[in-house]
Amino acid sequence: MSTRPARVIGIIAIVAGILFIVAGAVTWAMITSNLSEQKIVVAQDSPVLAGDGVNGPFSAFAQAQIINTHAEHATGGKTYAQLGDEVTAAQQAGDTAKAEQLQAQRTTVMTASFLRASLFTSVVAYGMAALVVGLGILLILIGWALGNLARVAPASAAAASGTV
Repeated sequence: MSTRPARVIGIIAIVAGILFIVAGAVTWAMITSNLSEQKIVVAQDSPVLAGDGVNGPFSAFAQAQIINTHAEHATGGKTYAQLGDEVTAAQQAGDTAKAEQLQAQRTTVMTASFLRASLFTSVVAYGMAALVVGLGILLILIGWALGNLARVAPASAAAASGTV
């Protein structure tokens, strides 16, 4: 019984695991660097991480949440679509001042939505980087286990056949 395939697959798994860990760590560092360059600070009225620089998944999530809170406050809780309907109704009623005010609120909600989406993209990217690192660790463990099994198998086979 040849143990060569198990050894080869074990080595491949270990090498792939190392590459995964490096790739995940580099991705994490790149996201952190790009967020840090933006000099974003979690708003002071945030329930969590207030005043913290946005440079990680938790601070990015906290800032996205407080942006939503601010947008809801600015619009009385109305959504982009609801404000669009109100703008149209105000225009049809000939109330251009109200239509302009509602359009400004709608623009605020749209901008908040874009900012939140960008921050949530960072949060997801951090999650993916962590997943890749975790998979790398798992691959290394699988490779190590296969290597150990490949070393033990010949001795076990020899003992079973009585040639030891």
